[in-house]
Amino acid sequence: MDRIAQAFARARSQNRAVFVAYLCAGDPDFDASLAACRAVLDCGADILELGVPFSDPLADGLTNQLAAQRALAAGMTSARVLELVRRLRADHPDTPIVFYTYYNLVFANGVEAYVRAARAAGVDGMLTLDLPPEEADELLAASRAHGLKTVFIVAPTTPARRIPKITAAATGFIYYVSREGVTGVRGEIAGGIPEAVERIKRCTSLPVVVGFGISHRDQVNQVARSADGVVVGSALVNCLKENLGDVGRMTARLRAVAGDLAAGCRRQKS
Repeated sequence: MDRIAQAFARARSQNRAVFVAYLCAGDPDFDASLAACRAVLDCGADILELGVPFSDPLADGLTNQLAAQRALAAGMTSARVLELVRRLRADHPDTPIVFYTYYNLVFANGVEAYVRAARAAGVDGMLTLDLPPEEADELLAASRAHGLKTVFIVAPTTPARRIPKITAAATGFIYYVSREGVTGVRGEIAGGIPEAVERIKRCTSLPVVVGFGISHRDQVNQVARSADGVVVGSALVNCLKENLGDVGRMTARLRAVAGDLAAGCRRQKS
């Protein structure tokens, strides 16, 4: 079952973009993270992008760096991340879960073994931030063998000639990073998003999602007019950071924010 394709097809039929919610696995601890993931999934997230905590998260801004530090300090490991996925999959059998990770974590565990274990736990796709498609043959082969979808990034600085190579390596969706730099809440969305999405779509039939710097409903709505999906991370992670030690208040805030962001994905009917 291709849960990712089904999520995008369902959103298209409802004239809206897919809401991709990012949280770091194990932040601030296993039980609170499980409650947080359930909260966003119950309140409109179409895809859960689950960050695998890493000690050197190069693509992440301070908010997500601190989330990874909290998770690691609480004892989160690769095995515990997979256990978190299994627990979530039991509650949400149809919702896609995509890993947001770094290649060192995959390579250190053995590429084929890591992909096999992730898929068995219920992971649908994987975005490996620091692995370019030119160096991804081993991961691509393992992903094909085990039915794991691949996600690759296009950035504002990506030369046009590289876009076909990137899109050819992806099987799940394309992630357009809307601005240079790292993740984080921004006051305004980046310019040129509709044009960038159109450039990418000329090279692939896969959905294109847009992330980085998108943090509130109005921004989501602007991006949803041209993109197939919208990714929000730091604004959700902040709900955890601001309510550490109070899981009830944390999940209540997450439900409110996630519900509002999901509503922003609705497009006006023509």
